[in-house]
Amino acid sequence: MAYKGKFHPKYPQKYKGDPTNIIYRSLWEMRFMRYLDQHPSVMLWASEEVIIPYISPVDKKVHRYFPDFWVRMKAQDGTINNVLIEIKPHQQTKIPVKPQKLTRKFINEARTYSVNQAKWKAAEEFCRDRNWQFKVLTEKELGLDKF
Repeated sequence: MAYKGKFHPKYPQKYKGDPTNIIYRSLWEMRFMRYLDQHPSVMLWASEEVIIPYISPVDKKVHRYFPDFWVRMKAQDGTINNVLIEIKPHQQTKIPVKPQKLTRKFINEARTYSVNQAKWKAAEEFCRDRNWQFKVLTEKELGLDKF
């Protein structure tokens, strides 16, 4: 999933920010950007433009979380919805299973999981205060679990 590059939108007027400097950090993000750019219900979108403070469970300090996407969409009933979206591997959304012998891999997975949970809780509160939605999408929701 370590695929990085610049995204060049077909519809730069739909992008909130500098459409010449849209960076994706994974193939999944690049494919989702293509979806946002081309889907007719997407009115406006941005990448890593929203900043949400959160307290890390690792060092108990305040950090800044930049969700992958902010999207303004028009629903079929005509309502306008604002959604923050995070793209993550499904593995990082599950509680890591503790092995009999403590391994470095498990410690890293547990740290990543706990930090992600703190970020997502802060994002849910941020969205609730604004009447927005927050979603974490994995390869399963993106239909990319066959790759």
